[in-house]
Amino acid sequence: MLRWAWTQLTSMRTALFLLLMLAVAAVPGSLFPQRPTNPSVVTQYIKDHPDYGKILDSLQLYDVYSSAWFSAIYILLFVSLIGCVVPRAIAHYNAMRSQPPRTPARLSRLPEYGTLVIPADAGIPASRAITDAAALLKKRGYRVDVRDRDGARPSVGAERGFLREVGNLVFHTSLIGVLVSVAVGGLFGYSGQRILVEGDTFVNTLVGYDQFTPGTNFQSSQLQPYSVQLDKFQITFDRESKGKFGQPIDFKADVTTKETPDAPAKKEVLKVNDPLSLGGTSLYLTGNGYAPVVTVRDGAGNIAMQGPVVAKLQGDNYYSSVVIKVPDAKPEQLAFAGFFLPTAFVTDKGVSFSGDPELINPQLTLNSYYGDLGLNDGSPQNVFELDVKKLTPLNARNLETKGIILTPGTTHTLPDGKGTISFDGVKRYVGVDIHHNPGQLYALIFALLAVAGLVTSLYVNRRRVWVRTGTHADGRTMVEYGLLARGEDHRLASEATAVRKLLAGAWDLDDSQSAPSGGVDNDRADTTLPGAGAEQDSPDHPAADFIQSTAGSSESKKDQ
Repeated sequence: MLRWAWTQLTSMRTALFLLLMLAVAAVPGSLFPQRPTNPSVVTQYIKDHPDYGKILDSLQLYDVYSSAWFSAIYILLFVSLIGCVVPRAIAHYNAMRSQPPRTPARLSRLPEYGTLVIPADAGIPASRAITDAAALLKKRGYRVDVRDRDGARPSVGAERGFLREVGNLVFHTSLIGVLVSVAVGGLFGYSGQRILVEGDTFVNTLVGYDQFTPGTNFQSSQLQPYSVQLDKFQITFDRESKGKFGQPIDFKADVTTKETPDAPAKKEVLKVNDPLSLGGTSLYLTGNGYAPVVTVRDGAGNIAMQGPVVAKLQGDNYYSSVVIKVPDAKPEQLAFAGFFLPTAFVTDKGVSFSGDPELINPQLTLNSYYGDLGLNDGSPQNVFELDVKKLTPLNARNLETKGIILTPGTTHTLPDGKGTISFDGVKRYVGVDIHHNPGQLYALIFALLAVAGLVTSLYVNRRRVWVRTGTHADGRTMVEYGLLARGEDHRLASEATAVRKLLAGAWDLDDSQSAPSGGVDNDRADTTLPGAGAEQDSPDHPAADFIQSTAGSSESKKDQ
């Protein structure tokens, strides 16, 4: 039973089936939120779907790529491929070391067959003709073996196209390499995100990330403490095209980097699709926006919050939402929510909108609240969202106090002596993705090798050629040849024509004396050489030799 199970597991059919299963098993990872990527979204999803949310959790559908069933398919595929490749590689190595199959008794049975006649006055005996044929085939890339050189009917067996199976083995071995590389990346890699405002510095430590996703076997010692400071971020907008006027066409982030804390500072440029490489990680520029600089004072006149606030892009022309949480304000915690407009315009109905992405007429429009922000109980919150259910509004468009409208350099005093808020200026920010994948380069190398192996296995053909010679009673040297392909080979006929031209050219023969044929009359073809009929009936050369030596070998069965 164990031998049968191992045979089934290591068959190519099972490997292909497991590969299909792996692709299907990965589908739930894109249908349901994944806990390693965003655990808060998974928690909210379970709350929103109490009827089946916990059932999906018990099935590990929120941790698809680390689940027991996904790992089982992955490991079985890995074992199956190894079980397929290793025995096949050993068999192919033995085949490459062995001699070409013995010459069939009846070459006329082969798909491509032809004959040549060397005149008696040419002075080329059968032994010399077979030597010439072996040299020509070897020059054409065949591995040759001359049989019975000094006998009455010498022959040569030739074979080439071993690269076809080599390409096949390289392809399957590369698939194993890709699987291992992906596994290494998942085990020891990590990724994270960080928003950098102009003037801010990111240090590659765990506390430096806004969001961090570690690999299964990640260790904090893997982090090299390099630093990146955003000096200036520049955007070029389209000012010529009518259809795309105001669209961003180029992004450029000037940064200062240090490989280690003691290393000298280095000026570099980070652009879209042009990542930086630092400390074994790649830094990608993925987003940008504006960060209004505000100062909030509480009711006692103390600065409760000061600095840039990241505005989240919401619409055209960098229309952005703004949320400001001030938990240190006294005696009541303060909060603000609204939007930022780089170039503010107001409609006839009093609705503000952004008319241009550049900072031409920046405006900050806010509503203010006070109360308990819920930050003291330790529950995680989204910094870009504000839950106002438990807060009391201070300023809003539907209140007598109206909303807060600020331009750079202006200050607004909050009602009831709650404090003030000032709009000090605007900075730009960028979103940076940091990725470390130790298996990425190896995955690329193995993927390229897999493609090369696949192309080789598709375009290289395994072929065998046999040539037999003999001397007629009148002194002529009779030559017959046949070709056989392992599998389908639509170019076998052209190869037969090329072999015929080589042989005819070597002996200065008229190539038209006898046309090659794949459907020769066996009774006539087999009597081309003297004694052919007797050889068919000879116990030493049975008529079934062709089947036994080419179609019945273990290697042939394996290929089939």
